[in-house]
Amino acid sequence: MKKRRILARVICLILAALMLASVMYVIVGQDSAGAVSQSEIDNLKNKKEQIDRKRTEIRAQINSYEYEQKSLLAKKQVLDTQMDLTEEEIDNITEQIQLYTELIAVKEVEVEEAQKREDEQLRLFKERLRIMEEGGSISYLAVVFQASSFSDLLARLDFIEQISKYDEYLYEQLKAAKQATIEAKEALEVAKAQQEEQKVQLEAKRVELEQQVEEASRLIKAVDQNIAEAKALYEQESKAAQDIQSDINKKVAELKRQQEQSGKAVVGTGKLVWPTPSCYIVTSQFGRRFHPIYKEYRMHYGIDIGAKYGAAIVASDDGTVITSTYSSSYGHYIVISHGNGMTTLYAHLSSRLVKAGDKVTQGKTIGKCGSTGASTGPHLHYEVSVNGSRVNPLQYFSGYTIK
Repeated sequence: MKKRRILARVICLILAALMLASVMYVIVGQDSAGAVSQSEIDNLKNKKEQIDRKRTEIRAQINSYEYEQKSLLAKKQVLDTQMDLTEEEIDNITEQIQLYTELIAVKEVEVEEAQKREDEQLRLFKERLRIMEEGGSISYLAVVFQASSFSDLLARLDFIEQISKYDEYLYEQLKAAKQATIEAKEALEVAKAQQEEQKVQLEAKRVELEQQVEEASRLIKAVDQNIAEAKALYEQESKAAQDIQSDINKKVAELKRQQEQSGKAVVGTGKLVWPTPSCYIVTSQFGRRFHPIYKEYRMHYGIDIGAKYGAAIVASDDGTVITSTYSSSYGHYIVISHGNGMTTLYAHLSSRLVKAGDKVTQGKTIGKCGSTGASTGPHLHYEVSVNGSRVNPLQYFSGYTIK
């Protein structure tokens, strides 16, 4: 019992200590919350850079999915066309088979009728011979003995021969007509069989096409799902990047305020000079545009100046360098605080000649033009921010040319 009381007291002491530590942590955290350091800002920028890299990877995956989707849709369109043509062929062949069936039926009737005519002609021929042989109305003996002369006899025999030949001729004509009808019927049956064989082949082709169309539809559905999921993830990462950028802007503004209060900040003249003395050509303006690398419409928060590789980049005004680092999007870039809430940013540099904390004067060379980061060629990406919000830099200058 005594051991239990001791254990209970120990647990109470531990809980009390933990509660006190929590209170002290909150108090300390609140006391230090107002202080902002450059390292804190750099950490946020590194975090944003990681998110930007992830966004770039996701965008590349989306582009890949969309290319696959386009290919699958084109393939399905071809398959659908082939399916329609195959169905049309099957319908045509079915009509041909039906026509052949009807023609064959007609020929079968014609063969039966021809056979009847042949049989009837043969019957009449045989009947005539029987009558003539049995001493009917005309007999060979009557023809011979009733002849008035030898020439009359020859004439009578010739007449009988002509009748016989005519009967034979009619019979052969009927046989030939029947045979022609039979051959026509057989030709129709061969053609019908060929059409039926072709129809079987086309129906097998249709089944194969149906399977291919079904598979293409399944793949398209899967790709559509992948695109939807990737875009949702991209939007999520974009929101996270925006939130971090907003936090960075606030902390940069707070750091500048702290520096100004401590007397460490350099306040500029308020009149900016052009950052690339060797080039005054603006190749891309401030505003929404189609990004040449990410292949999507997005806000361009600065201007691009078409300076040559290695051209000098100068500080637009007196100030303090608050950032000099590298990111996957900006490449080598520098941010200068000019006091009174104004900062300028210089990106895609080939080299940086100043570091964070350096004091610079207006016109001082701070870096060299390049094409680092998300860039398609040598140029300077230049931004101006006022109280944490990026504004159109061209409002501060004149004498430039827009390409």
